[in-house]
Amino acid sequence: MQDQYVLALDQGTTSSRAMLFDRNGNVVSVAQKEFQQIYPQAGWVEHDPQEIWSTQAGVAAEAVTRAGLSASSIAAVGITNQRETTIVWDRETGKPIYNAIVWQDRRTASLCDEFKARGLEAMVRAKTGLPIDAYFSASKIRWILDNVEGARDKAKQGRLAFGTVDSWLVWNFTRRGLHVTDITNASRTMLFDIHARRWDDELLEAFEIPRSMLPEVRSSSEVYGTTQGTVFAADLPLASIAGDQHAALFGQMCIDTGMVKNTYGTGCFLVMNTGETPIESSNNLVTTIAWQIGDTVNYALEGSIFIAGAVVQWLRDELGLIRRASDVEALARGVPHSDGVYLVPAFAGLGAPHWNARARGTLFGVTRGTTSAHIARAALDSIAYQSVDVLRAMEADSGIRIAQLRVDGGACANDLLMQFQADILGVDAVRPRIAETTALGAAYLAGLAVGYWKDIDELKSQWQLERQFTPTMPTADVEASLAGWQRAVKAAKAWADG
Repeated sequence: MQDQYVLALDQGTTSSRAMLFDRNGNVVSVAQKEFQQIYPQAGWVEHDPQEIWSTQAGVAAEAVTRAGLSASSIAAVGITNQRETTIVWDRETGKPIYNAIVWQDRRTASLCDEFKARGLEAMVRAKTGLPIDAYFSASKIRWILDNVEGARDKAKQGRLAFGTVDSWLVWNFTRRGLHVTDITNASRTMLFDIHARRWDDELLEAFEIPRSMLPEVRSSSEVYGTTQGTVFAADLPLASIAGDQHAALFGQMCIDTGMVKNTYGTGCFLVMNTGETPIESSNNLVTTIAWQIGDTVNYALEGSIFIAGAVVQWLRDELGLIRRASDVEALARGVPHSDGVYLVPAFAGLGAPHWNARARGTLFGVTRGTTSAHIARAALDSIAYQSVDVLRAMEADSGIRIAQLRVDGGACANDLLMQFQADILGVDAVRPRIAETTALGAAYLAGLAVGYWKDIDELKSQWQLERQFTPTMPTADVEASLAGWQRAVKAAKAWADG
């Protein structure tokens, strides 16, 4: 395998990407293609499954061609994907019976309220680690069965298949030969017992979903099958599957208990490796499976923040304070601090650990002397403050004091934000040299499965620091800043409840 590479397929919410990595974990080639976002009505978000497949297959071939390579140069293919997004297709025709219902879609919120009214919440959380919410796959499957003509009859006859995006890709890569998923994606469906590590009959019965629809659950790092000549002339081993945040955790080499990563994207996804024991959250976090390699399963605590980088887009698009998102750092550096201005960016409610759907964005502490720079600074600060709220909840749940925060995602390039994050959290924020941690995690998991990399210790040695941000803010200033933030969040909630 001296002259070979690993191909990672990163199927995201707005685009399909493919990245080639060499033995040192360096990016050799990248190809990316956006696809259509479909909004049939308010709160509904869909994708065309055929477009997901065609764009992902297309960029896979393009990335290899751009590098001047052939299929024989590829040691393995790994898949990482947008989670919870739900596809149901006909096993005989291979065609979807409805568009993919995206993780962001809220059409099943009232259905989830019905499940809660039936007293299912405690059972669901105990088995799956998840709250009952439209975010996860189960209610989306149920909606398709209830609303697509003939779907329930076909499902009862065993003619329909359900899958998250990974399953759909593998089904197509293997010419309908394999209907599988990995344990991380299964753990996001609200149908999988994360303790027994199997599909749960009680959950399936409660949500009225036939077991025959479900894929076989496999580990995150093994050879499931080959590409069957669908994209490449050679049949390449499909050797890893992991949901995007799980892949990012592995790509950041957060492999020891208590290690945490924060992905700063449109929102923030914070994940803590809790080792081989699941920890039930008392602070509104999600308990999930981090990955499975061989017979070893690692668990994680996860908290989602709805608005992070999106607050910068708001400054640009709605307020017109900046021309490009990258301009926000220079504007915010125009002042030494926010001068008591706090922005609570609850544009779509508050996520973890508050979970207040009624909360709305609020700006506090504005005076006649408040400038656009103060507002920009408050916007960046809000990303760090929200992250601290989740990280403190993780510490409370796990009993583990966070020693370091590994950061990735687009907004981690903002040095001002990263320094404030370190200051306000009180631990180092460390940024890796290779920022594409989601695709890298998928590549690592695939490479391990085929022996491209010897073991995890070899991968650990590849993680390289690009920059470390060390706390410098005086403790009294940190405490005052956090107290102001908590006061602002409390006021935002009061406004929502008023």
